[in-house]
Amino acid sequence: MRVETLGDGTPEVAIVGAIHGDEPCGAVAVEALLAADLDVERPVKLIVANERAIDREVRYVEEDLNRAFPGSPDAGTHEGRLAHELLAEIRGCETLSLHSTQSHPEPFALVEELDGYGRSICPYLSIGALVETAGYSGGRLISYPGVIELECGRQGSAAAAENAEGLAREFLVAVGVLSGETEPPHQRPLSVFRLDQQIPKPKAERYEVFVENFQRVPEGERFAAADGDPLFAEYPFYPILLSAYGYRNVFGYAGSLVGRLDGEAPSRSGADGSIRPNRGRR
Repeated sequence: MRVETLGDGTPEVAIVGAIHGDEPCGAVAVEALLAADLDVERPVKLIVANERAIDREVRYVEEDLNRAFPGSPDAGTHEGRLAHELLAEIRGCETLSLHSTQSHPEPFALVEELDGYGRSICPYLSIGALVETAGYSGGRLISYPGVIELECGRQGSAAAAENAEGLAREFLVAVGVLSGETEPPHQRPLSVFRLDQQIPKPKAERYEVFVENFQRVPEGERFAAADGDPLFAEYPFYPILLSAYGYRNVFGYAGSLVGRLDGEAPSRSGADGSIRPNRGRR
């Protein structure tokens, strides 16, 4: 783990990249920030977490770091020990964790729950959606207070790396580390979604996804296929982190639209929180 501090004093802000070694955008963003010779108004830690996985160009060495928290100094895996060390580094810090995904090209944020901290920061980030993961945060860094996770774009893309640096700078302005424009970039309220349940993958050799993330899937619509065998939505839902090969055993998540960051209530014509995608032909 590489930890660099900008500014004098004890940092109360941290940016973490490379939780996963096959998502290089965060590490690229950290290196760009270090090279920029920033004039900081508050000290900040810049962290490249899983250097060993980055070097090997793999997601993790022995176990998924983003499922290993809180870890232990005596853990039997590299990531188990690293999770313990990383938590110690960010303790007491407002933290941004930078990721990328196979599911969606545009940046979006994830929090365990939309609390006052998330409400105060997320409007100042150039993101298209905000996702609450409560119930699916076990072992993840965002299960800890003061942590916002960003999916910055397509995994391995130049756009994700560029987005990661831009979003990191926006975050640093929002928390007072950098001076700059503090007006929210959004022209419209930011939609807030919640993960409701995982969508399992039937055993197959080939998978397909036919719907767009964050776009409502009506009841009866074909949303995916396994070896050509279609899966249909038994109830309306919003796909979140849905992709053909992003996860081993699930396509991703069925979610619901639960609000907007300005507090406006969403239309309930979308998901009803009871989603059971149904496999079979219609």
